[in-house]
Amino acid sequence: MSGYFEIIDAPDGGFRTRLRGPSGELLAVSETFPTKRQAAAGIGLIREVAGTGLIRDMSSGHRGEPFRRRLRLLRAQSGHTGVRQPRAQGVPSVDGAVTRTTLQRAGSRRWHSVT
Repeated sequence: MSGYFEIIDAPDGGFRTRLRGPSGELLAVSETFPTKRQAAAGIGLIREVAGTGLIRDMSSGHRGEPFRRRLRLLRAQSGHTGVRQPRAQGVPSVDGAVTRTTLQRAGSRRWHSVT
């Protein structure tokens, strides 16, 4: 089961939304919305942003740069390239025998089979 949203009554009037994890643990609570319709619209916005939003490190000692950029910087400093070679795959041939193929980089992000 995946996580879910709840619309609840806010103690100061209006409505709030809660995001619960798969086990029912509380992950986030929203600000107060004046109407249920606006609370539902807030959930829609969270769904839209969550799939594409960057992670910004706003903790002490950081400037709020996107986390991905910081991760690249840390990897560069440590000498880690971040590119993993995919494992060889077994591909059945016409006669049923399994041949091993390896993947080679073709362009910046694509891999193609080489037998």
